[in-house]
Amino acid sequence: MRFSAPLVLALAHAALLAATPPGVTINQERLARLKAAKLPPISQPVPFNTPEADAILSALEVFPPDNPWNIPVDAWPVAPNSKQMIAAIGEAKPLRYNPDMAFVLVPPNQKKINVQLKAYAGESDKGPYPVPDNALIEGWPAAFKRDPATRSLTLNDVQRGKPTLDADRHGIVVDPVNRMLYEFYRLTKTDQGWTAEQASIFNLASNQQRPDGWTSSDAAGLPIFPSIVRYDELKRGKIEHALRATFKNTRRAYVYPATHYASRKTDPNLPRMGERFRLRKDFDTSKFSPEVRTILEALKRYGMMNADNGIDWAVSVAPDERIPVLHEELRRVKGSDFEVVIAPPGYAPPK
Repeated sequence: MRFSAPLVLALAHAALLAATPPGVTINQERLARLKAAKLPPISQPVPFNTPEADAILSALEVFPPDNPWNIPVDAWPVAPNSKQMIAAIGEAKPLRYNPDMAFVLVPPNQKKINVQLKAYAGESDKGPYPVPDNALIEGWPAAFKRDPATRSLTLNDVQRGKPTLDADRHGIVVDPVNRMLYEFYRLTKTDQGWTAEQASIFNLASNQQRPDGWTSSDAAGLPIFPSIVRYDELKRGKIEHALRATFKNTRRAYVYPATHYASRKTDPNLPRMGERFRLRKDFDTSKFSPEVRTILEALKRYGMMNADNGIDWAVSVAPDERIPVLHEELRRVKGSDFEVVIAPPGYAPPK
């Protein structure tokens, strides 16, 4: 007997809900919304900052319901050294946002090309990869267009390394139909073709991680795309996943779902890669704008994971010019408003 794909998916979700381990709460509202949604057709590369992309993203299930990016942690216990870790990072430092992680959606038949891999080729997934001509680079367009020093640059300029090749230059390509994710570190266009320092491939229909000890385009070995604050989410008024965060000083350790560290420091009060932070339940979000309130409520329910070394308390937001500048409001939130949480006893990573 053969079953239709929607029925198979429904049966898989039903089995999942019947056997969730401690610490795993399935967001039923998110699950129902995605089950009712129909993925719009996609016939050509679509930049993230368009109404077409909004419709596709609203219907795209990014990882299974029990994936660590998708499960609420509002009931997880506080880490014994939470206060010490917050103090080590900086209690008075403000919450920041990076309008950084751009991406492009591609059709299922997007031509795959070779990308020359350099520094981290040994910890990269092999190509070819569906990188389109209009692949977007970190910060494009909002971060460039809002800065007088880079406002005149074109996408082609940025693809080719302007204003500097030393930046992280993350590149993200999403195939929504096949539910595949391709992420690159320092993606650059040259006359001979595309190059990158590292390439990672993630199956958005699976909980499979990077090999233990391997990096990704992020130091923690984590995917970036599932963590980005997007315009369609802010417009809907609900973010249903954990956010990506960076911290200047991290520990020579990682915790699930991270697979890699990027530090020589061993102070137990420094955050590990994959460390989860949660905005305190009693933090009043009522006096913030709808966009910022949506972000803060997500930080209460899903928290944010330490994914890379960088600015303290900084979360990644799509560089979408439709999203207002959020700096001043977010700076009203301080490190002391957060707590470190850990998985409860009996928690088992999903398979």
